[in-house]
Amino acid sequence: MQKLETKEQYNELIAKEDVVFLFSADWCPDCRIIEPELPAIEVDYPEYTFVYVDRDDFIEICQENDIFGIPSFIAYRGGKEAGRFVSKQRKTKEEIEEFLDGLEG
Repeated sequence: MQKLETKEQYNELIAKEDVVFLFSADWCPDCRIIEPELPAIEVDYPEYTFVYVDRDDFIEICQENDIFGIPSFIAYRGGKEAGRFVSKQRKTKEEIEEFLDGLEG
């Protein structure tokens, strides 16, 4: 999974890619729980570019997107938000897959 480096990159990815942003942080215990599942999820959903957004490095992006709990996911297709799985609750692999399966085309 690539890691977001700049806000400009964030905007470019939204405009050009079918992308899923994972909002996370190194200190987040619930984020560490799903971490081992993420490579398999990426393989199962090759139509998306998955991007890690460090909440502490990009707090402004989090605020703009109402990300107040992590881990959280926001997906974009064709430059528009296709769905969000945003809460402070722990996520399971099955819940993440259900979210991805339900994204708007």
